Amino acid sequence: MTNSRSEDAAAAFEPLRPKLMRVAYRMLGSVADAEDMVQEAFIRWMRAHRGDVREPEAFLRRTVTRLCLDRLKSAQRQSETYIGPWLPDPLVADEEEEDVTLPLMLALERLSPLERAAFLLHDVFGLAFEEVADTIQRDPATCRQLAGRARAHVRETRPRFQMEKQRGLALAEAFFAASRGGDMKALGAMLAADVSLHADGGGKRPAAAKPVFGFDAVMKAHEYLAKIFRKNSSKLVRAGFINGLPGFITVEPDGEFSTTALEIEDGKVAAIYVVRNPDKLRHLH
Repeated sequence: MTNSRSEDAAAAFEPLRPKLMRVAYRMLGSVADAEDMVQEAFIRWMRAHRGDVREPEAFLRRTVTRLCLDRLKSAQRQSETYIGPWLPDPLVADEEEEDVTLPLMLALERLSPLERAAFLLHDVFGLAFEEVADTIQRDPATCRQLAGRARAHVRETRPRFQMEKQRGLALAEAFFAASRGGDMKALGAMLAADVSLHADGGGKRPAAAKPVFGFDAVMKAHEYLAKIFRKNSSKLVRAGFINGLPGFITVEPDGEFSTTALEIEDGKVAAIYVVRNPDKLRHLH
C-alpha cells in the first residue's frame, strides 16, 4: 500500500513539474537552482499527508515559491561576488515567450525577493492576491503594495516592441553572419544609436568586464571580435528565441557554447545579451 501511494504521489507530481519549473526559473534566473527547488518540493510532496492537501498544484506552487524566497534571501543571488555582468541562464525555444522576457528578468533582479514573488505570482501567473498572500505569508494589502512597487520599477525599463517571428529570426541570422564574417557595414546598419552589449562570462570565459554602451563602442568591440573569428570560426548551432528575444546558439573557437539574444526596438538592435559562462549553458548540451 505504501509503495502504491508513493507511486500515485509521484505520478500526480510529474504533470505539474513544467509549471513549477516556470515559477522557480523566473524567481531565480538559474536553471540548475530552479531544478534544485523543484526537486526539493518533490521530496516534501512525497512526505506530505495527502489528505491535508486539497489542491496539489497550489500546495506545490507555495512550496516552490517559499523555497525560492529562502534561496534569494540567503544567497543574495551571489551578485556581490559575481565577476562581470550577470545574465539569467538562457532558455531557448522555437516560439516567442510572451510573459517574461530577458529585459524583464533583469528588471526583476533589482526587486526585493518579496516584490519579485508578488509581481510574478499576480501579474505573470494570474493568482489572486489572497493566494499570493497565503504563498508569501503576508496579508493581501501588503501583497498589493509589493506588486505595485514592482510594477513601477518594471515600467521604468524600456518598452518591448513587437516583431513578427520570422523577421526576428531573420535579423538574428543576419546579425550572426555580419558579426562573425566581419561585415561591419552590414552590422552597423542593424544597430541602434544607443545600442548596448552585455556579456556574461562569469569569470570562467573571456567577456567584457562591464556593459558596453553606444554605437561606436559596440562597433569597436565587434571589430576586435571579427579579428578573432577570422582566425577561428564561430559555428551557428541554431537560431531561436532566447528568453523571449530573437537570437542564436553558437559553438565558439574554444569549443564552448555561447548564446546571443537581441533586443529589438523599431527594427534596430537596441541591446545584445551574450552568455558565455559554461555553468549557465550545460542544459543546452
